[in-house]
Amino acid sequence: MHNTGADGAADHGDAAGVDHVFLALERELAVFLRRARASSGELAREVHPGMEPAAYGLLVRLSDAGAQRATDLAGYFGVGKATMSRQLHALEGLGLVTREPDPADGRAVLVRLTDEGRDRYGRARLARRARYARRLASWDRTEVAELSRLLHRLNAEQEGEDAS
Repeated sequence: MHNTGADGAADHGDAAGVDHVFLALERELAVFLRRARASSGELAREVHPGMEPAAYGLLVRLSDAGAQRATDLAGYFGVGKATMSRQLHALEGLGLVTREPDPADGRAVLVRLTDEGRDRYGRARLARRARYARRLASWDRTEVAELSRLLHRLNAEQEGEDAS
């Protein structure tokens, strides 16, 4: 999506200083994020009817990275310890996660998915992937790969900025 003028040169903005390429990107990302938030709620309910939408990301992280300390999870998501403790307590009450002593440090506790949590999350993740496949069925596989590559690049650059 690149606006060009009559001479073919890229349009980087108008007299008011509005860069239309970045304005369009901002709009599309806002729609994407709004839909992602709604989707998190649906996914959370698929895992367990009593699960909060924000907790779905915790299951993703625990599935992808394995057992984690609550403080590490809080840091990863950029939330306070109290918020993380509340979310983990709710997931524990639903039987989706459990806490166990950290074998590397007897004073610390690791949070991991329970077998039920892993099964429920796995079914929801498969259903989500099937929805993606249906929604993108008209796309060429190279377009899907390019979208994935660009989103990975955006995420990696964002993580780099967050770390500094």
